[in-house]
Amino acid sequence: MPTIPLEVDAPGAPGIFSARYAGEGATDEENYRKLLSALKGVPEGQRTARFRCAVAFAEPGIGEEVFEGEFEGAIAAEPRGSGGFGYDPVFIVPGTGLTVAELPPGEKDKISHRARALSAFREFLSERRLRRKGA
Repeated sequence: MPTIPLEVDAPGAPGIFSARYAGEGATDEENYRKLLSALKGVPEGQRTARFRCAVAFAEPGIGEEVFEGEFEGAIAAEPRGSGGFGYDPVFIVPGTGLTVAELPPGEKDKISHRARALSAFREFLSERRLRRKGA
């Protein structure tokens, strides 16, 4: 599964290079270990990060729409948990103290950046369907 861009305020990476942050063919662990190394010495309160997702919709003659989802959090000092993939073992969910990899099964799917973008897209499609029925 592809890694979705992770933005970390300090050091300003990995961003669009999330999947290959530690080099072409790097494993998820190699990527997050490189990030942890880049954050060594950065205080807890300055380890803010977010995942981003965008869903695009285009229909000829109608136009385009983009639906974005953002999942704010912070980067842990060490990986924790065994669930998920990518940066999940080092991404702390606000208000829980848990990394995404420590969340109960299915919980990530309710709160993630993907869930938020897809929810906005579903709402758009639902409203569009209602408008078509009313037209």
